[in-house]
Amino acid sequence: MNSAIIVAAGRGTRMGPGVDKLFLEVAGEPVVAHAIQRFAGASCIHELVIVAREEQQATFDDLVRALRLSKPARVVAGGKERQDSVWNGLQAVSSQCEVVAIQDGARPCTAAELISATIDAARATGAAVAAQRVSDTIKQSDDGRIVSQHLDRARLWSVQTPQTFRMEIIRRALAVARERGLTITDDTAACELIGQPVQLVESAAPNPKVTVPADLAYVGMLLR
Repeated sequence: MNSAIIVAAGRGTRMGPGVDKLFLEVAGEPVVAHAIQRFAGASCIHELVIVAREEQQATFDDLVRALRLSKPARVVAGGKERQDSVWNGLQAVSSQCEVVAIQDGARPCTAAELISATIDAARATGAAVAAQRVSDTIKQSDDGRIVSQHLDRARLWSVQTPQTFRMEIIRRALAVARERGLTITDDTAACELIGQPVQLVESAAPNPKVTVPADLAYVGMLLR
């Protein structure tokens, strides 16, 4: 059994004060509704857990009912940090879950083929992440003003979500991060703590995350 956790408990401060980017409308629906429906429509996913801020649980419950999903879906409360929200989501998935895909609620264009590919890779390797090759020339700056070093872009990847794992691996990895008091913003970083290899799964189609207002026009074009 494969589960999906949609992480929707962040505050999206880069979108601007008082703006909840997840509920901004794009292509006729809220951003997060597209993300939920992408996973609900993927044949390899059997249940969904949506992690929301506690004060927004009722709003998300209403949204899930309105979407009339064909698969089981439940809303649970998030935590202080992203890793805490993921942890809460992991506690809510079915005991029959073998592989779990963790998705940003603000990433509404993820293709079903990519979801399936990360599931297969995680089943084989233990952990997998959607990613794209870096196409721009990348420089490192130690002081934020002057170039310190040229980096070889042939070895660099931009990681996205879904980040997908065998259940026992992501639970163990996040438990180690929690025990050490570490704050991580990327689930695959927890795997590095336990020496778990993470397989890159190249995303052939655009898979952007809504972060700033300018992203909405691009995402809307993709969805239409």
